[in-house]
Amino acid sequence: MARLLVTGGAGYVGSHTAHHLIASGTPASEIVVFDNLERGHGGFVPAGVELVRGDLRSAAEISAVFQRYRFEAVLHFAAHAYVGESMQAPHLYFHNNVTGGLNLIEAAREAGCRRLVFSSTCAVYGTPAKLPITEDFPTLPESHYGESKRCFEEMLAWYARVHGVRSVCLRYFNAAGAGHGIGEWHEPETHLIPRVLQAALGRSDGLTIHGDDYATADGTCVRDYMHVLDLADAHVRALQFLEQNTFEHARLNLGIGTGASVREIAGIAQAISGRDVPVKIGPRRPGDPPALFADASRARKLRGWTPQRDIRTIIRDAWEWHRRSK
Repeated sequence: MARLLVTGGAGYVGSHTAHHLIASGTPASEIVVFDNLERGHGGFVPAGVELVRGDLRSAAEISAVFQRYRFEAVLHFAAHAYVGESMQAPHLYFHNNVTGGLNLIEAAREAGCRRLVFSSTCAVYGTPAKLPITEDFPTLPESHYGESKRCFEEMLAWYARVHGVRSVCLRYFNAAGAGHGIGEWHEPETHLIPRVLQAALGRSDGLTIHGDDYATADGTCVRDYMHVLDLADAHVRALQFLEQNTFEHARLNLGIGTGASVREIAGIAQAISGRDVPVKIGPRRPGDPPALFADASRARKLRGWTPQRDIRTIIRDAWEWHRRSK
């Protein structure tokens, strides 16, 4: 009998987490992936895991899944996740990330499912007054993407208090790398590391850096990059934490704790691939703070979770997947 629901489990982080669940001992037959495949890939779903094609924006579709199965917990990844797109089309983000999230948590509540792990984002913080970012910082998002995630976090806090739906929100920035034979594949691709590697492979006309006049060491934006396998492990540990502890609602940062700039990423990619990465400078993107990296010390409470892979390992693993794919 299925006991775990993974929304967005055909997407990048969600599919890696589904694979990691199985590697950690959960039988594939106990996992159901719910995904509309708008931006996910059915081929990323592990063998033996049932894929239900549906959309969280339809309350009827997600309710039907909870009526069909008896889930003990949900890992929620389904969301639009592009900062730039969110600034151009905020309605997409509030409809999918907020309305869809509300449909999910209502369906879970009605079915008696009381545990949820939410794949959130450090974009809820906006531009912090200092670094690194801790969970005590105010949430002042500067993009509709960050705001949509903050809204759902607040809903989860209220549902924990009023309805006993306990949750863990995991806030992280840039997921990258590859594992389990799958990697980062978006159409169009907007994330930095795959764009750098596509440029190195000659599959694009080069890398556009969105602004080189930020108040950082080399003028380009600095971000905290996490290997997708470390993120998957954190989500599984958060699920175990929910099973073994009694509390209402927790919000935890995930990160390496240091940042890498856009120029640094391009330089590491050139060194690992042995290929040139043509670079041109473009205008800043709305909603992009100069530097963001997190203090993840609280997440060490998740049964000793700590990131195992550094930025060079992230780029190396991503490079191996991209050069073999497509």
